[in-house]
Amino acid sequence: MKHTARAFWLSEPGRGEIRKTEVPDPGEDEVLVRTLYSGVSRGTETLVFRGGVPESQHAAMRAPFQEGDFPGPVKYGYLNVGVVERGPDRLVGRTVFCLYPHQTRYVVPADAVTLVPDAVPAGRAVLAGTVETAVNALWDARPLIGDRIAVVGGGMVGCSVAALLARFPGVRVQLVDADPARAHIAEALGVGFALPEEARGDCDLVVHASATERGLARCLELLTAEGTVLELSWYGDRRVALPLGEAFHSRRLVIRSSQVGTVSPARAATRGYADRMALALELLADPALDALITGESAFEELPELLPRLASGQLPALCHRVRYGDGA
Repeated sequence: MKHTARAFWLSEPGRGEIRKTEVPDPGEDEVLVRTLYSGVSRGTETLVFRGGVPESQHAAMRAPFQEGDFPGPVKYGYLNVGVVERGPDRLVGRTVFCLYPHQTRYVVPADAVTLVPDAVPAGRAVLAGTVETAVNALWDARPLIGDRIAVVGGGMVGCSVAALLARFPGVRVQLVDADPARAHIAEALGVGFALPEEARGDCDLVVHASATERGLARCLELLTAEGTVLELSWYGDRRVALPLGEAFHSRRLVIRSSQVGTVSPARAATRGYADRMALALELLADPALDALITGESAFEELPELLPRLASGQLPALCHRVRYGDGA
């Protein structure tokens, strides 16, 4: 037996629509999930919306349950929280997180969902995918007690990294962003804030998440000798120039990439994807992370919402999407 659900599709770059889709009964070791919330960040998902995924990265950029191909039509998304309506007894009635696009109901393998801890509200759990990125980044960065750290770029990923770093003992953490309105978010997360020109230097580690050429150049300026920039930004089809002359070599600076598609080599021998996601959800018990959810709309509003998010007309970190009864 098949059920009817509704899903958001990118019809072509810059234009989305809601389509009806058929959802089958779950098979053995599968679950039927009714979506409660999904999330949209202004990073990767809005880049996809404007058609900015380079052809060379089409395969690497596929979401786990994506349908269609870039640049479109494509069903894309990866922040979904719902309740299991059918499946194994241990999961029925439980709230779960899944890397699934914006859709009212869906069927996936049971091992593709992660239980949301009782201490984490369903509405906050949409941040799990981004906090997972932050966990992986810090496994890559390996900050030490007493480090002086800047996070350049106060978007969803940068704020998630800053929030986790705020828990490290003896660490000086400053969130750096060109938008002074980010100061109140930094305060809610328990970290310092500075505009780029006012940021404190002599940093052992700078995490870059602004996705701008100017931001990355500023990261190099903030480092102490032999310091490291961890690059989390993804630039899509844009080229980036860097000032690698002057004292870059004599100060022995390091630029290192980090990407959530693989588990950090620092933990790959002992942790898998499921472990990393479960940890991210545990960390979301902290109510301070509610500061990363900066707006909410109904599922039916997505075709009008995405153009406003992609253009910057609607400022947002994570914009939460709420669902009705899933029909």
